[in-house]
Order: sequence, then C-alpha cells, then structure tokens
Amino acid sequence: MIAELHTIFLRDLGRLKDELLAFETEEDLWLARPGTNNTAGHLCLHLCGNLRHFVGAVIGNTNYQRQRDNEFSGNQLSREHLLLEIAHTEVDVTQGFEKMDPNLLQRSYPLEVFGRPMTYGYFLMHLSGHLNYHLGQINYFRRIERG
Repeated sequence: MIAELHTIFLRDLGRLKDELLAFETEEDLWLARPGTNNTAGHLCLHLCGNLRHFVGAVIGNTNYQRQRDNEFSGNQLSREHLLLEIAHTEVDVTQGFEKMDPNLLQRSYPLEVFGRPMTYGYFLMHLSGHLNYHLGQINYFRRIERG
C-alpha cells in the first residue's frame, strides 16, 4: 500500500504542475475569483507546504520548516518558482515514503493534527484527499472567466 500511495501523491503533484502550466498568464495564478479567498498560487504554496511538512519533515526527516502563514500571504511569485516548489515537494514526499515500512500505516502518527490520535494510513489518505480538494479548486479557478 505504501508504494501505491506514493504513486498517487506523485501523480497528483504532476497534475498540480499541469494545472499551473495551463493558466494563460502568471498573473492569473494570483487572481482571486469573486467569492473566494484564495488564489491558485496560494493554494499551490499551501499544498507544497502541507506535504513537505507532514510527509517530508515529519516522516522523512527532511528538516523542512513550514511557514504556513506565508503560504497564503506571499507575493506574486513566478510560475517557475511555483514549479520549483512542486519539484522540491516531490523530492520531500519521496524521501518520506522511502522511510516507511508496511507496518507504519497502522501505527499512530506522531502529531495529533485533528486533536485526536490517528494512524499514518488514515492521515496519508486525508492528505491525498486534501491535495485533490485544492487541486479541484485550482482547476476551477483556471477555467472560470476573470471576475
């Protein structure tokens, strides 16, 4: 199951890359659509920070230091910078998955992110859903007309 989860995370990070490349302009990555608080650029930073922290640093010991507030307040970074963040995330996620053994999925994740204990397996499924939720938002932001 670990190899399959790793494959899914890398697949979806590839989809994130594809979405960013499909935006017409870099400015569109930072355009807040009517009725929304986030931009595609900020959601990309958030997804990368989330995975680099919870999979890379916590599981893979990458020493990544998350600055969550910056994920939603950063300036308009270039598309190239965002793509580089995704590449770093792929490396960190891979390092995390390479440190996992099959028994880990049933063990308690070391952080109580939701205020209660959970297993690694449960949390990794949650992180995959979280990635896809925001990936869907980014896809929607790309397809709707400018507000």
